[in-house]
Amino acid sequence: MMLIISLIGFTALAMIIHELGHLLAARSCNIAASELGFGVGPRLIGFRAGSIRFSLRAIPIGSFVALDGTALKERSVRAQLFVHLGGVIFNLVAGFLTYGTMFGWLNFLLAAGNILPLYQHDGWKCGVAIMRALLRRKSQPAERAFTFSAGFISLLIAWAVVRMFT
Repeated sequence: MMLIISLIGFTALAMIIHELGHLLAARSCNIAASELGFGVGPRLIGFRAGSIRFSLRAIPIGSFVALDGTALKERSVRAQLFVHLGGVIFNLVAGFLTYGTMFGWLNFLLAAGNILPLYQHDGWKCGVAIMRALLRRKSQPAERAFTFSAGFISLLIAWAVVRMFT
């Protein structure tokens, strides 16, 4: 029972560290953020610190930082990638600092999962930012093709990882 409680608590902490990475990267690029939330659904409790609302949502799966998307898209591709990868970077640093512990491995797992090009994950957002820069415009057909192919590749990667351990 204690293992399950530790797993849940450390996962939540790793998710918060991930979102703090996005938040600090966005702040360093002068991109406004309005909320850092843990969970989805209706807000249960929250508090404001400066211009950012920190909130706990009803369904404790996932986490997010609400950024000014327009301001983010106006930045250079390098800045966009830095903001999108800020969470992964923070998870990797936390993983290395706590290497060998359950918390360390959860941070590595969260970083690996977010770097996959799954729809609306960090890896996908980086791919879309790079594609828009290469095409010099937004292209719905190209983004749909990228989303489908990236999802397929992610499934192949997941299948290969499962095969390694079975």
